[in-house]
Amino acid sequence: MSVAAQIMLAVMSVLTLLGLMAVVRRLAPKVGLSGEVQRKLMHVGTGLFAMLLPWIFPDRWPVYMLIGATMIVMLILRLPRFSKGLGAAIHSVERTSYGDFLLALSVGLCLLLAGENTLYYVLPIAVLTLADAAAALAGTTYGTKRYVVEDGDKSLEGSVVFFVVTLLVAIIGFLFLSKLPPSNIMMLCLMVAGFGTLVEAQSWRGFDNLFLPLGLLIFLKVHYHSSLAELAMLAILFFAALVSFGVVGTRLGLSKHTTRVYVVAVFLMLAAAKMQNTVLPILVLAAHGWARTASPCDSKYPDLDIVAALGILGFGWLAVGNATGWDAISFFGLSAMGLAMGLSAMALQGIPVAITLAAAVLFLVRIWAVSLNSDQSNWAEPLTVLSLVTLALTATVPLAFPHVFQKKRVSRLTLLALLLPFTYYIWSIAGDIGARIADGVIS
Repeated sequence: MSVAAQIMLAVMSVLTLLGLMAVVRRLAPKVGLSGEVQRKLMHVGTGLFAMLLPWIFPDRWPVYMLIGATMIVMLILRLPRFSKGLGAAIHSVERTSYGDFLLALSVGLCLLLAGENTLYYVLPIAVLTLADAAAALAGTTYGTKRYVVEDGDKSLEGSVVFFVVTLLVAIIGFLFLSKLPPSNIMMLCLMVAGFGTLVEAQSWRGFDNLFLPLGLLIFLKVHYHSSLAELAMLAILFFAALVSFGVVGTRLGLSKHTTRVYVVAVFLMLAAAKMQNTVLPILVLAAHGWARTASPCDSKYPDLDIVAALGILGFGWLAVGNATGWDAISFFGLSAMGLAMGLSAMALQGIPVAITLAAAVLFLVRIWAVSLNSDQSNWAEPLTVLSLVTLALTATVPLAFPHVFQKKRVSRLTLLALLLPFTYYIWSIAGDIGARIADGVIS
């Protein structure tokens, strides 16, 4: 297929999305579709189309262009002029949700991270499309036994439907797209259904559209070839972590929902990275708990915000590293170190000696983690100066302007911690690519 044809197909795909919105909005008053049903119809329609993308487009770049254009359209539809009209097909629910953006983003990230393994892409998107919609509609229609999450509630009936649909989708996906032994397939399907149900049940503000497919994709990539005994042990460890975190979380004043979210976050970090590279992100969670008590902020759900920040940082750096071919684990560590430093500084306001000590500990932890990583991961090392400057920046700015971080603390500290590592990463790979081009021209 020619370049022009693929561009035209991408444009027609966006127009088809808008056409589907128009149809849903036209039918809604005639057949009495609620805002939730309208949103789920759009969710299913776009999800089913997304599942076909690897077969529709022979190249990947038109898909990324399509996703970028879709996100721009979603942003425009949030404007007051359109949010009550065409945009109401996805924005007519009362709760705050970023699901439309995160759905488009997760499709692009899944396509990028799945590589050539179709199962890694199709199964997570299929679960997100079918199981999530079935659970939401079953919960709103038949749900009677409800449990509380921070921005609302969900139903036990919806979670059961999610588990069953996910199990069926996983079995069908594995049967058609894998050659594993039946016993391994069944164990993996049960774990995908169980883990996916927990992620969906604990998600908020539409973050399940990001965490669910990417979490399942990472789980599949890491444990696809694990033995039956290894999978059984993993399931036992996950259940044990859920129980133990519940006890510890209660004593720390965390809600049951937040505690379960922490378990999912730590599990994903351990699945996606080597042990040494999870220490700094876990220290971020500890520093947040410290700052939350010593220096409370005005955020409505700060405990969930920090998990969302770590998830976005982790998935973001993983995607950047895969897209460029330059391992970004060191830069993820730098960002986590900076975020932990910023939170520690907020907790230790007025105690310079303690802030310096916290910075020294974080610096040494990063040095230790780097020493255990491979040469491929450490291609940009040593990053000593960048580490020290990042620590200084993330410690001094919150101290100098504490009022700036009283609201939206986590998001602002995350951007501050990301500023220097991301800038240096782009500068480093751009310089190396430029040098290679120059060498090719000279030769």
